[in-house]
Amino acid sequence: PKRFAVCQESRGDSGRGTRSAGVCVLRERALISLSFGGAIGLMFLMLGCALPIYNQYWPLFVLFFYVLSPIPYCIARRLVDDTDAMSNACKELAIFLTTGIVVSAFGLPIVFARAHLIEWGACALVLTGNTVIFATILGFFLVFGSNDDFSWQQW
Repeated sequence: PKRFAVCQESRGDSGRGTRSAGVCVLRERALISLSFGGAIGLMFLMLGCALPIYNQYWPLFVLFFYVLSPIPYCIARRLVDDTDAMSNACKELAIFLTTGIVVSAFGLPIVFARAHLIEWGACALVLTGNTVIFATILGFFLVFGSNDDFSWQQW
């Protein structure tokens, strides 16, 4: 496939990779680590919902926030020219909206717990899952967010 062309082109006749191949291996390992982090975060979310002592599925509404959180920044990356060194109003608005979405994802389980829709233990598990998932999303953009041949825009 095209997305792995960077790794294959950098190998010489001797089969030994160059520096670019090492970077590709690091990115593949990062992708595996990010997948593992996402699975751990979703496990905490599911534990907060499905354990027999909690047995309420209201915390699953934070899944909407997981999907919505990267959208403003992705749209801003497409619209903004990165050659400008100064900060840009479009990018700052996208970061502001993303911050609002992330804060809402942390606030929703607390509101549910205060309204006695879920238990405080379930709230703690969901907040732990939120921390892991949003750290995974941030890690994805840090690892694959650059505009080189192997970036997140190909996914």
